[in-house]
Amino acid sequence: MLHARLAPRRSAVRATTWWGKAWVRAVEEAAYAESELVAARALARQGHVGQIATEPGRFVASVEDRRGLWTVEGSVPVLDRRDLDLLVEAVAAESGRIAALLAGELPYGLVEHADEAGVELLPYGGELGSSCTCDHWADPCVHALAVLQQLTWLVEADPFVLLQLRGLPRDDLLGRLHERAGSDRVEGLGLDLEPDLEAAVEAALYAARLLQDGDGSAEAE
Repeated sequence: MLHARLAPRRSAVRATTWWGKAWVRAVEEAAYAESELVAARALARQGHVGQIATEPGRFVASVEDRRGLWTVEGSVPVLDRRDLDLLVEAVAAESGRIAALLAGELPYGLVEHADEAGVELLPYGGELGSSCTCDHWADPCVHALAVLQQLTWLVEADPFVLLQLRGLPRDDLLGRLHERAGSDRVEGLGLDLEPDLEAAVEAALYAARLLQDGDGSAEAE
């Protein structure tokens, strides 16, 4: 099941957050040539990228240019079970981290904490895979680069999109935090949980239910 996240948008793609800029750097690393990046930015800026849909490890979108309409399918490696467990532990280490994520912020301390545990949340260029119905020899092609550029808006506006692509959707994370909220310590890393973590998770789950009930049309199968 793919969840629709972003309708076409017509304006320049400029990252404004530190994690958005890191995403853009990965896209730039993935490109074969600067000329292809320039062409991809133009397609994104002019509104030629259609609605983007995402799911764990995968995203899909259409791109239209003067030659036709193309379908781009992209991939981001999902974290394995061990890394997902460590990522959940990093989020649970401070109750303010889940509140920040729900507010649309990706705490630098969370990413740094995960990195110290051996978990890389932000992808690098070589991890961004793609395929396109066009006949271009390069991977990623200009169309795929345009979609990756457009994905910057999603990742910046909602860091849960990044977690979802890495294999940890919002509901899964909230559920796992709720299950472990009664523990006195985070196993493995030996980290003390904040005393109000359970209350924070309960509030987050309640907010998530309200958002789902009030915006049920945001998801498309």
